[in-house]
Amino acid sequence: MNTFIGIMIPFLGTTLGAAMVYLMRGDIKASVQKALLGFAAGVMIAASVWSLLIPSMDMSADMNKLAFIPAAVGFALGIIFLLSLDKIIPHMHLDNEVEGVSSKLKKTTMLILAVTLHNIPEGMAVGVVFAGFMTGNTDITFLGALSLSIGIAIQNFPEGAIISMPLKNEGISKTKSFIYGTLSGIVEPIAAFLTILLSSVIIPFLPYLLSFAAGAMIYVIVEELIPEASEGEHSNIATIGFAVGFLIMMILDVALG
Repeated sequence: MNTFIGIMIPFLGTTLGAAMVYLMRGDIKASVQKALLGFAAGVMIAASVWSLLIPSMDMSADMNKLAFIPAAVGFALGIIFLLSLDKIIPHMHLDNEVEGVSSKLKKTTMLILAVTLHNIPEGMAVGVVFAGFMTGNTDITFLGALSLSIGIAIQNFPEGAIISMPLKNEGISKTKSFIYGTLSGIVEPIAAFLTILLSSVIIPFLPYLLSFAAGAMIYVIVEELIPEASEGEHSNIATIGFAVGFLIMMILDVALG
């Protein structure tokens, strides 16, 4: 039951963020949007380091000076995996730039696919750490796994708002915008559950999978979040948001882990 709750917490963050469509009027201010993007990037980088890469190397400590190998290999594969999805799946960013294979999908659909694409590594990360906790054969504790789940939920909150608000401004009703924003995060618990179902198979490869999730998350940060947060005016606000997100996730991981 605890594991189920832990897996669903990030989805709750997306849902609450999407619900902001009922409370906010007009467009999200550019400065607020950049602060939210920076905040999400800060949380994800801190989570990648403290919750994924460091545990990956700790689990490989018996390799002595070569303990970095699983982390390095998994990290590189995570980057390649997200890079491949980015080239294949048609999606649209907040600046209306379209990527992926050519398609005739609606703008709203491609906006949802963009956020869904970002959520895949986050769901995998949550699933991997809870799978490690459930086996009892690793140093991953329930509180450590929970800290990652809470951190991702915190950064999912602005993501939910960032996807639902533009949809409303495209002329879609508030209720449909809320539903679409919520559904953009459903891939996270699905990815987490699938990872846990395969736990008996993946445990020997856990160090690689932890760093794989980290690599995929870092790809999203460097390719999408930071450029969108830094372009134009108010980039300093994005930097402050990044610092706040990083600090909160670092504190959560150390305090609960």
